[in-house]
Amino acid sequence: MTVETILPPAAVLAARCKARWPGESDEYRAARTALLAEEIALRRHIEQVAEQRRALPAGPEVTREYSFEGPEGPVTLAELFGDKDTLVIYTWMFGPQRERPCPMCTSLLSAWEGEALDIQQRVALAVTARSPLDKLCAFAEERGWRHLPLYSDAAQTFSRDFGALAPDGGDIPQFLVFSRRDGTIRLFWAGEMDDSTADPGQDPRGAPDLMPLWTILDSTPEGRGADWYPSLTYPTN
Repeated sequence: MTVETILPPAAVLAARCKARWPGESDEYRAARTALLAEEIALRRHIEQVAEQRRALPAGPEVTREYSFEGPEGPVTLAELFGDKDTLVIYTWMFGPQRERPCPMCTSLLSAWEGEALDIQQRVALAVTARSPLDKLCAFAEERGWRHLPLYSDAAQTFSRDFGALAPDGGDIPQFLVFSRRDGTIRLFWAGEMDDSTADPGQDPRGAPDLMPLWTILDSTPEGRGADWYPSLTYPTN
């Protein structure tokens, strides 16, 4: 029996909702209830996709010995797992050719900074970049980051093998999830959406979006817009 056959239709749940707001019109209520049904359907689809992701067959085995430079010295990919069975890696667009990192990546990581300790209760987390570690740490201090585990892939081998290094030497952001079962490390899942999978007029982003910034802006009348981009610094006054 499928999930769809045992769950009531989204429109039925939406009609049951008792939320009402001061001064709302009948037109607003009808449109909002219709939207609520779509939001319920979206929630269900997100869960369905997550379940399908969890059911993936064994991914490719990682047989190469990758090494990174961390605050405590050299560390291997296996050691990044610590005592966890799952490792999440984000490749930060801050290669040696950059004086400053990618503002979009930095915006995302600033949000993750506040969640890093929570994330690490469930899985291991690492942020890698191709610049030297002292350069990464200097920017982290400037940004006020205290919890994101930063590692330098100065050898660039990992970045090259896992799609974080463009042919022209530029950076490509990657969200990678590795598993370790019975001592064998495998790639469990990685984001694969790029320019080739983007819809017209949209950035080549993945789904669900990893950035809380966009989740919030998607809830506003203005939406994400097409003429704004995160900045590394903002005026304080």
